[in-house]
Amino acid sequence: MLASLPSKDEGTIGERSIDIDSMIDKKTSIFPDGNTPTALFNGVPFNEIPICHIRVSPNNTIISITDAKGVPQFIRSCGIEGFKNTRKGTNIAAQATAISISTRAIERGYKTVRVTVRGLGPGRMSAIKGLEMAGLNIISITDTTPVSWNPPRPRKQRKL
Repeated sequence: MLASLPSKDEGTIGERSIDIDSMIDKKTSIFPDGNTPTALFNGVPFNEIPICHIRVSPNNTIISITDAKGVPQFIRSCGIEGFKNTRKGTNIAAQATAISISTRAIERGYKTVRVTVRGLGPGRMSAIKGLEMAGLNIISITDTTPVSWNPPRPRKQRKL
């Protein structure tokens, strides 16, 4: 497994590696089931852990941390961080925003969070990586991107 990891450089410093095969061999439950809402993570039930909502678009990334009931505690976006115009939509801006909001959350006393990601854009994975780099412990990642089951009509056929 160590041979498959990339060498340590500035791009992989904050990443953690988890060997999924060894977790399956140990029969550790890595998938949710009926007992998940009451399962304890660091002494806190799963359904009482704060949620980090990451809303990603091609032009911006908005990250908010709410408590378990959904009341917002912090909201940051790439524009608030100082990125302007097209730079708001980059993965570097999303990572910087995630690092700043997670340091505020750690100061408030949050250690573990659940993450929900919504939308498509370059900042999806970078925002999650930024949360981890700043020291938050992520216990679940949920994708809540809306899927259209009746998409818009296709363009009419071109006439030659």
